[in-house]
Amino acid sequence: MATIESTTEIRPFSFEVPEEDLVDLRKRIAATRWPDKETVADETQGVQLATMQELVRYWGDEYDFRRFEARLNALPQFMTETDGLDIHFIHVKSPHENALPLIITHGWPGSIIEMLNVIAPLSDPTAHGGDAEDAFDVVVPSIPGYGFSAKPTTIGWDPVHIAEAWITLMRRLGYTHFVAQGGDWGAQITDVMGTKAPPELLGIHSNMPGTIPPEVSKALATGGPAPSGLSAEESRAFEQLKFLYTKGIGYATEMNLRPQTLYGLADSPVALAAWMLDHDAKSYEDIAAAFAGHPVGNLTRDEVLDNITMTWVTNTGISSGRLYWENTLGFFDVKGATVPAAVSVFPRELYQAPRSWAEQAYPNLIYFNEVDEGDHFAAWQEPELFTQEVRAAFRLLRTNNDQGRSS
Repeated sequence: MATIESTTEIRPFSFEVPEEDLVDLRKRIAATRWPDKETVADETQGVQLATMQELVRYWGDEYDFRRFEARLNALPQFMTETDGLDIHFIHVKSPHENALPLIITHGWPGSIIEMLNVIAPLSDPTAHGGDAEDAFDVVVPSIPGYGFSAKPTTIGWDPVHIAEAWITLMRRLGYTHFVAQGGDWGAQITDVMGTKAPPELLGIHSNMPGTIPPEVSKALATGGPAPSGLSAEESRAFEQLKFLYTKGIGYATEMNLRPQTLYGLADSPVALAAWMLDHDAKSYEDIAAAFAGHPVGNLTRDEVLDNITMTWVTNTGISSGRLYWENTLGFFDVKGATVPAAVSVFPRELYQAPRSWAEQAYPNLIYFNEVDEGDHFAAWQEPELFTQEVRAAFRLLRTNNDQGRSS
């Protein structure tokens, strides 16, 4: 039986993928059997053959995983056991005094890789055009079943359980006050943390907030018409969500119902890559542009392949998808967060949350802003803009936070 000391221990972590695993990956890539080209001129049938063939060419001939491995190992990484499961996380302390502790949670099909370009400007703002007063201690955990965190072998690791684990993690790191941020699954987990409202949690920030009013959620679920009286912004959000629910979440439906059926994600790197690219129409457009030689923001082909390759070498294609099966919460529904909350709306997100809905969803809304660039992967694609939003969102909460930092 494990002792209390061993289960609460924080252990340094680094990784090195065996060369034979990378050789096997390249062999599998080279042996890809291609389907016929899609019969339409757009992406309505899915990830296009030309995009995948260019991805495979670059992945097999030019991509350097060791570059990414070295980049990640240059960061302070750790493991700690929570509820019987090893959790991997990055923990970068700011060089500035009175830094505000911040836990950032990724989503699917992303990972901690989404956040790598915001860690330095958030933790050391003076080295990146900011002020010392905006400094954060940054904690970026891997969701269970993703990346280097352990894969649950029993049921129960849903967003509520993960939110509880994150609170435990921040306490274990010695923080008596902290803030939380998230997008995608990270947004839902962060919302749940805001609902649980532990005394240490000063506030939350979301770039994909849960704001849909119950009557709107019901209309979307039943395929009914939009409720009457919606404003122009609310009607726009309704139409975006209607498109998403009817044409944009095939991946989520499969993982919600039958994640174990997706054996191709463990057996074929190209199947995994196509599955991970096909998240939402606007992000796919940006990723396809990257492989056509025209990256939008920081969402480059190397960044995209870092994420896919890490998922491949850790064999977490299916284990990450089980989170959809575990979840019982409405993804965009109001969760009932009571702590101070901030919202940033990116123009190419799955839906653009109206301020009116955000004000209803977060009774203690302290910040709301619509930005001009960025898709669903806000921190990944637009790290500078994302950093500015996080700094602005939490400025109002920086009173007496000096007691919140660990030693």
